[in-house]
Amino acid sequence: MTYKIYENVLPVAAEEIRRSVFMDEQGFQNEFDSIDNIAAHVVLYNGENVPIATCRVFLNEKSEDYVLGRLAVIKEFRGKNIGNKLVNAAEQYVRCKGGKTIILHAQCRVSGFYQRMGFAEFGETDDDEGCPHIWMRKDVSIKRDCL
Repeated sequence: MTYKIYENVLPVAAEEIRRSVFMDEQGFQNEFDSIDNIAAHVVLYNGENVPIATCRVFLNEKSEDYVLGRLAVIKEFRGKNIGNKLVNAAEQYVRCKGGKTIILHAQCRVSGFYQRMGFAEFGETDDDEGCPHIWMRKDVSIKRDCL
């Protein structure tokens, strides 16, 4: 498996994965926004170079935290450690940019996944298009291999 990072542009592969997972499967309506044009999009490809997962990450200039979001894995590839690989790639990107903290707005039903990845909940549960979400945070300040 390999991944590619696209900066300041929403690649077609990421758009298709997010449309499939969030809109077609989960029924979200407001999937795309102006942040897509300033974010870095991580796309993970399988061994046949087919895009199977994506997420986006961007700097919140007010708080100086990086925000990880829109993490989606194509249904048939779930349960195969793909989400972990995607989060690790995003964390590496943030570290190489000098970021110290990543926050995310997790669907409550998958907050355990992020907890296992080292994220901790903060704040109150809130609603996003009828789906309960919780904010989570992780310190990633230890710098690792950067190109």
